[in-house]
Amino acid sequence: MTDAILQALRQVCGPADPAQPVALHEPDFRGTEAWAYVRDCLDTGWVSTAGRWVSRFEQELCTATGAAHAVAVSNGTVALRLALHLLGVRAGDEVLLPPLSFVATANAVAHLGAVPHFVDVEPGTLGLDPRAVQQRLEAVAERREGVLRNRDTGRRIAALLPVHVFGHPAAMPELLAVAQAWGLPLLEDAAEALGSWRDGTHCGLFGAMGTLSFNGNKLITTGGGGALLTNNPELAQRARHLSTTAKLPHPWAFEHDAVGWNDRLPNLNAALGVAQLEDLPRRLEAKRQLAERYAAAFAGVAGVELVAEPPDCRSNHWLVSLRFTAPDPTEAEAQRLVVLEAAHAEGLLLRPVWTLLHQLPIYAQAPRGPLPVAEDQAPRLLNLPSSPQLLEGWGA
Repeated sequence: MTDAILQALRQVCGPADPAQPVALHEPDFRGTEAWAYVRDCLDTGWVSTAGRWVSRFEQELCTATGAAHAVAVSNGTVALRLALHLLGVRAGDEVLLPPLSFVATANAVAHLGAVPHFVDVEPGTLGLDPRAVQQRLEAVAERREGVLRNRDTGRRIAALLPVHVFGHPAAMPELLAVAQAWGLPLLEDAAEALGSWRDGTHCGLFGAMGTLSFNGNKLITTGGGGALLTNNPELAQRARHLSTTAKLPHPWAFEHDAVGWNDRLPNLNAALGVAQLEDLPRRLEAKRQLAERYAAAFAGVAGVELVAEPPDCRSNHWLVSLRFTAPDPTEAEAQRLVVLEAAHAEGLLLRPVWTLLHQLPIYAQAPRGPLPVAEDQAPRLLNLPSSPQLLEGWGA
């Protein structure tokens, strides 16, 4: 199996060299106006959190996603924390989220003094399972004086936080229905899902708010960076105000009407983002072609399958992911380790999925429902090199 997997990887990625490895996902600025836009910031002196490139970046995000409003901030974790705060999450509350996600999803909850509450995922999308959310709420939730609480802990259950894993849209219509039935605000962690759609709606726009990330390994990068998406003008205005230290407009006075944060994205970073957003359609098409190339290469490899694009969705294919299909997840994990070691020795920098969040010591005591699917799937998943420039002719 290992030899067959390595051969399929070579077929897609070309020859690898440990001295010049093939990374998981690399930024690429070729064919863009990045140099000119960044130089404009330097020439004009507008390099900090004000400037025309921030506004233009937000406008371009709205155009790309269909959002009515976008608010650019310094990173994806900050975007999550700010959005949770805007939706009313406070210290001592619980937020329902999947254990299969990058740690930032849970950290953003913890940064507010709130508590992650883990609920199981679907095997297909790898996102939150609406049935598991419904069952978990039926098992532990009760209303006391109009407040939804966890009867086991006494804490308020304050929000539902699904994640679009590897850019594949979660089951949002069903999750939104569960959230509405229980009176829970819904925030989408769409950090990995710029350019991903379900049923004609961009990820991040099903619930009250959604968040994006522009870290260096994302489809579009601003070095760091993140954004909040919403169709609610009041939430957008409040996000912009609190992320700019809650300073009231005035030519010289420093008056602040709330405890805010200094979260805004610098103009210099936004210029990088604009240059790549102009190239977004080509990048998305390249990612689709790369996923198709992987599908063809792995079609005859026994014991593995690619994580597929969900029905009625258009994924950005941020990371192409291989799933080991051995009946026993322990056997699948052992097979994955052999492939990881062989691929890294060859210069192919594959990555396993994140450690499940409830298995991290920092969240081991967090409340959780049964997690059989997450615990079965995590040992099976292996992310493959997914930079769009792996395609021949990219940037030519």
